[in-house]
Parts: sequence; structure tokens; C-alpha cells
Amino acid sequence: MSEGITDKVVLITGGGTGLGAEAARLLASKGAIVAVAARRKDKLDEVVAQIAKAGGKAGAYPLDVTDKAQFKAVVEAVIADFGKLDVLVNNAGYMPIRPMSEVNTDEWDAMIDINIKGVLYGIASALPIFLANQSGHFINVSSVAGIKVFSPGGTVYSGTKFAVRAISEGLRHEVGAKIRVTSIEPGAVESDLKFNTTGTSQSAVLDFYNAAIPASAVARAVVFAVEQPADVDINEIVLRPTAQEF
Repeated sequence: MSEGITDKVVLITGGGTGLGAEAARLLASKGAIVAVAARRKDKLDEVVAQIAKAGGKAGAYPLDVTDKAQFKAVVEAVIADFGKLDVLVNNAGYMPIRPMSEVNTDEWDAMIDINIKGVLYGIASALPIFLANQSGHFINVSSVAGIKVFSPGGTVYSGTKFAVRAISEGLRHEVGAKIRVTSIEPGAVESDLKFNTTGTSQSAVLDFYNAAIPASAVARAVVFAVEQPADVDINEIVLRPTAQEF
């Protein structure tokens, strides 16, 4: 179904590594024009170079998703460079696992800023454009921790990912006649997320990720959502390692 992907302009946050980078490479291989955005410009440049070498088209855009003015500027830059924006993948995330009893409010703030506000700022930047065009697609990366509370240790993280699911479903209710909204809830996926935990739960998190599936599995889910005909909206995709109980 590459006809549903060819020439679409797709902006992916957290696009320099992990599932963001994998999704960018896979979409580009199917004919999409991919804009990758993240804080580390060197990683973005690597992804763009890989896509270009394979014959695809991509651009790199430094972005801190917690800065709403910068997010809006990146969306405007993508449209200026490629003429349009068809899909926004809100993928940037932060997952420090720590019992609430340790009361690390800095980590709580960061998770709220990146995982919730970052998604909202992306929606705020692209939604007026999608509404004006009467078309568009939001793909918001939540987590299986947004379906079942991941505790002990992941309570606040789960709270942010439950919020992403709720925002996605509410947005679909409000604008779903023309604009598609997909929430993707992966389980353990090989990515840098597992390294965000630095406290007492670090070894447990690393053990949990021993059974992680490759980021390419989530990239295929993103492609599946994008490639559907305009009258088909894949609202939710849950995927996890076969052996994962949580």
C-alpha cells in the first residue's frame, strides 16, 4: 500500500535514534519525505545521510519539544522546505523509573514536559494547518504503561502515557471527520529510553528490557497506520514482546 505513503511529508520527533529513526528510514524507503526532529543534531544528520544514501529524501530539524515556539517554528520550516505537512509523529519521550517514595520532582516535571506537553505542543503546531487543509494525521506514541499502570517505579510515567492515550482519543472525537489520529502503545522496545533510569530501579529496568523487541517492529506499526486509505483511521495499536507479561 505504498500509494498511501509516497510523497507524504512526515515529521517525526525523537527522530535521531530508536523507533523514531527506524520509522523515518522505513517511511522514506516507501517514498515518504521525512523530517526528523530532536535535540541532538549529529544524530539527525546521521539518519538523513542514511536516507539520502538509500535514495530517499529527508531533512533534519533541531527541536526541544518542550519549547512550544520552537515546535511551531519547526513545523513552519518543514512546510517551507517541502511544501506541506501530512503526518506528525509525536514520538519524543522520557522514562526515568523510580519509586514515588524517592520524590524526585525534577524527573516528574521532565516527564510531564516531554511526554505530555511535548505532544500537546506538536498538536498545537500542526492542528491549525491540518484543519485548514481538511486532512492530516497525528500519530502519538504512548506505551503499554498507558494501558496498565507500571508500578512500582513507573507510576508517574504511566500517568503521562495514560494522558497521551486520552488526548489522542479526545482529539479523534473532535476532529476525526477529516483528520486521523493514531495512538501506538509499545511494550519493551530496544531504544535509549531504558537508559533514562539512573536510580534504584536501574537494574530492574535493564533486566526488563532484555526481552525487548527491535525498534523496527514499531516502525512497521507506524507505516501500517500511515498507509491506510484516507477513509480508514487506525486509532490504536498495541504491541509488545511475545514473552512480556506486563
